[in-house]
Amino acid sequence: AEDAFRWSLTLISKTLVRTILEGSTIVMKAINTNQEKALVKAISVSPRGKRSLELLNITVGTQSISPFYWAIESGSLVTAKAMINDLLTIRADRENYYYGYDDLFTRHPEVIQRLCADAANLLWPLLDGLVWRSRLAVAGQRRVNYYVKHLMQDGEGKMNKAMEWLADNKDPKIICHPVVVMFADVFW
Repeated sequence: AEDAFRWSLTLISKTLVRTILEGSTIVMKAINTNQEKALVKAISVSPRGKRSLELLNITVGTQSISPFYWAIESGSLVTAKAMINDLLTIRADRENYYYGYDDLFTRHPEVIQRLCADAANLLWPLLDGLVWRSRLAVAGQRRVNYYVKHLMQDGEGKMNKAMEWLADNKDPKIICHPVVVMFADVFW
C-alpha cells in the first residue's frame, strides 16, 4: 500500500512539473511579476502576426489557457492592461496591418462581461483601444474610426450582449465613453 501511494505521488508530481515547465512561457513569467516592462520585453520578440496568439492562447498538453484571462484571475492587472494596449495597437509592415481586435473578440467574445465582473478598471483602456484617431487635422477636424463590430454582433451575427453587460455594470463613466455612445446610437 505504501509503494502504491509513493508511486501515485511521484506520478502526480511529475505531471505537475511537466505542466509548469510546458506552460511557463516568457509571457506567463511576465504575468507572474505583474510588471508592464517585463511583459513588453517578453512580447517584443514575437513577430507582429503572432503577438496576439502569444497573449491570448497557450496550449499545455491538451489544455488551452488564455494568458490574458490568467492575468485577470491572478490579479496581475498591470500586465493585463499592458496586454490590452499591445493587442489594440495597430502595427504595419510593407504587406499587412496587424490589429489584435478580431483575435481578442474571437477568443473571448464575452470579454466585456468578464471585465465588468472582475476588472472594471480595464474597461476604459479596452474601449480606448477600439478608437483610431488620425494624427492629421484638416480644417480643425480629425478623422476617427470606431471598431465596434464585435460589440454590436456576436460570432453568429446576432446582437451582442455587450450593451446589456455595460448597463448591468452601472458605471456612468463607462456608459459615457465615446465608443459606447457611438454603438448605442447605432443600435437606436
